[in-house]
Amino acid sequence: MSIIKTETQLLIVSLTPQNIERGDLWFAENLSSIKKALLTHPWWRDNALLIEKDLVMKPSLLVRRLMDMGYERAGVPAGKGIFSVHGGVIDVWPLASGMPYAIEFAGNMIAEIIPRGLPSREAKPHHYRGLASIVKLAEGSFVVHTDHGIGIFRGATDHGFYKIEYAAPGPGREPDILLVPIDQKDRLAPYIGFTTPVIHRLGGALWSRTKQKVREDAEKLARSLFALYQARHRTTRPAYQPDQSLLTELRETFNYKETPDQTRAEQEIMADLARERPMDRVLVGDVGFGKTEIAIRATAAVIASGKQVAVLAPTTVLAAQHEKTFHDRLDNLAVNVAMLSRLTLPADAKKILRHLAEGKIDCVIGTSRLLSDDLAFKNLGLVIIDEEQRFGVKQKERCKELRTEVDMLVLSATPIPRTLSLALAALRDISRIDTPPAGRIPIATAVLPHNKKIIRDAITLELSRGGQIYFLHNRIETIGMVKQKLQKLLAGKNAVVPFHDNRHEMVLLKRTPRIGIIHGRMPEKELLGVMDAFRNREIDILLATTIIENGLDISSANTLIVDDATRLGLAQAHQLRGRIGRGETQAYAYFLYKPQRLTEKGTRRLDALKEYAELGSGYDIALRDLEIRGAGNVFGREQSGAINKVGLNLYCQIIADATEEFETPSR
Repeated sequence: MSIIKTETQLLIVSLTPQNIERGDLWFAENLSSIKKALLTHPWWRDNALLIEKDLVMKPSLLVRRLMDMGYERAGVPAGKGIFSVHGGVIDVWPLASGMPYAIEFAGNMIAEIIPRGLPSREAKPHHYRGLASIVKLAEGSFVVHTDHGIGIFRGATDHGFYKIEYAAPGPGREPDILLVPIDQKDRLAPYIGFTTPVIHRLGGALWSRTKQKVREDAEKLARSLFALYQARHRTTRPAYQPDQSLLTELRETFNYKETPDQTRAEQEIMADLARERPMDRVLVGDVGFGKTEIAIRATAAVIASGKQVAVLAPTTVLAAQHEKTFHDRLDNLAVNVAMLSRLTLPADAKKILRHLAEGKIDCVIGTSRLLSDDLAFKNLGLVIIDEEQRFGVKQKERCKELRTEVDMLVLSATPIPRTLSLALAALRDISRIDTPPAGRIPIATAVLPHNKKIIRDAITLELSRGGQIYFLHNRIETIGMVKQKLQKLLAGKNAVVPFHDNRHEMVLLKRTPRIGIIHGRMPEKELLGVMDAFRNREIDILLATTIIENGLDISSANTLIVDDATRLGLAQAHQLRGRIGRGETQAYAYFLYKPQRLTEKGTRRLDALKEYAELGSGYDIALRDLEIRGAGNVFGREQSGAINKVGLNLYCQIIADATEEFETPSR
C-alpha cells in the first residue's frame, strides 16, 4: 500500500507486485491519472482509495479497506505496510512514504491528516562506503579519534572543523566538545561494532589503556597470521605458462560481454599465476556478476600448464551447479571434469580417486569430501573455494594448510568480515566485480508485514507470465504445513494482474500450482531430484529452507517470497535475493515479517535490505552486516571484544601497524 500526501489528501493504493515496482516517484508523477482512473477503472476502484480532509467515512470502513489492500494491523505502525487504531485515530505507515501518517476522525468524518514524522533514534553505528571515510558520516553517529577515543559526530562547523562530542567531565556538567580541523580528518573514522560503545572523556587515561591492550592483542594475532603467510611466501613453484590459444578460444565461446571489472579481475589472477609465488586471492562480486566464469578461466590456465584443479563448494546443490557449468564451458577444450560428493557411488568414487592420483582427471568438483585424507592428486595446482565462510572449523583449517602448498582462489558474494578485513588489512589480495552484466534489471524489493493477499498476488503474477517462484520457510518442522496452506490459498483463485500500460485482466489459475519441497535433512539424492524437477519446470513453486542460498541459476524463477525475514541475517537475505533476477526479466523479492515479533535488530536488518536493493551491493551488505551481527569472528572469537572497544576501523589500522613491525615478504 502506498500513501502520498497532496495538501489535504492521501492516496492509498494496495500492496501489489506492480505497485511495489513503481515506487514513490511513479505515484507522484501519475497522481492526476490515478485520480481519473478511480472513476473509470474497476481495478483502481478496488485497489486505491483517495482520502481527504472532511470526507465522510466511518473509521471501521477505513480499517476494512486497509486490510483488504494488504495492510497488517499492529500495536504501532513500526514499519511500512502496518497500521494501528487508537480510539478515533488511525496511524498508517505507507509503502511509498518515509514516515507514518495519523488520520484523525471526528465521529464519521476525517478531521485531520497529519504526518507523524520518523521515530527518533539514538545514535548508532552508521553505514558508509569505505572503511576510512568520514565525509558522508551522518550527524549523531559514533566516531573514533585516534588520540581521544570514541565520541559522537556532530557535523562540521562553518569555520573548517569537525565537531566531536565527548562525555561530560563530571556529573551535572555539559559534555566536552573537540574541534578537529578538516585537514586532520584522517585521525577520525566511523565506529563499527555491534555494541553501543562507551563514550570517552577527553584527557582521561581509559582510552590510552584500551588502545595499549588492543595493540598487544593485535601483535599476538599478527604473529600467528604472519607465520602462515611467511610460510606461503617461502614456497615457490614454476610460473604458469598456459596455452594462450586455448584461453582465447575459451573467451570467444563466452555468451556474454565481459564487464570491465571481470576483465580486470581476470588480468589480476593471470598476473598472480605468472609469478613464482603461490596465489592467495579473494574474488568478490554479487551473485550473477560473473565470478564463476573468471574462476573457469583460471582453471583452464592452470590445467593448460599441466596442473590439476579442485573446486570446493559448501553444499551438494552448489557443487552440482558448478559441475554443470564447468562441463558446459570446458568440455570442448578436452578438459576432464569430475564430481565427488557423498552422492557419488562407491565404485565411481573409487575410480575417481584412482584417476585423480594418476592425473587422468584435470578438474574435480565437490564438497568437503575433497578434503578427505584418502584423496590424493598427482599434480594439484589450484584450489578454488566458493563461499569459504560456510565451511566448518576443521575444513577451514585444512584450507589454511593448503595455502602454503598450492594456489588459492576464494569466491565470495558477500565476504564475511574475516575475509573482508584481512583483505583490507593487506594480508590477502582481493579483486572486486562491482558492475552488473549488461541488461540486468535491479530486483524490486519489498519489506512488508505478512499477508495472504500479498502472497497470492505475487505468486499469481509470476505464474501468469510463465515464471517460477522460490518460497522460503526456514523451519523444517512446519514446512509441510506451509505447503498445505499454500495449496489451499491458491486453489482456484482469481487475481487481477496490472500491466504497465494500465490494462488489467483477470487471471484464473487452471490448476493448483505444483509445489516441491527441499531442506537440509532430505536425502541428497531426493533433494537433487526435486531441484532437477524445478529446473525442468515440472514444479512451479520451490518451497525451501535457506539451502537455496547458494548454487541455483534458474532464469525462469523471478519471484522470491520469504515468509519470516527476521530469521535471516542480512548477508544471508542478500544471498537469497540473488537467486532471482538473473536475466532481463523484472524480478520481485518479498521479505515478509510478523510485526509483533519484530525486534530492533530485526528492524535494522530489514531497513538495510531496502537500502541496498541495488545491484552490486554485496560488498556494502557485508559491511552493514558487520555492524548488525557484530565483529564475531573477524580475526577470531578472542578478538571480538577488542574490536568493539575501539571499532573495526581503528582495529584494522592497529593490525596494519602491527604487521609492519614484521619483515613483510614482497608481494
